[in-house]
Amino acid sequence: MEIRDSVSKETLKRFKSIAPGSNRKKENDADPITNRDWEEIMGTRRETYQRQGGRIRRKR
Repeated sequence: MEIRDSVSKETLKRFKSIAPGSNRKKENDADPITNRDWEEIMGTRRETYQRQGGRIRRKR
């Protein structure tokens, strides 16, 4: 005799709803992070500045 035979159908439904992995979202549904997004996150896509004759100007 197994445990599932002695448990009612209602409690089985509850166990299945609580079971690990039942509430997780699939990773394929999320938008993938592009290389440009990673560069912005890491801060490499910032404007650079340099001194020109005592002033600080944006680098071209």
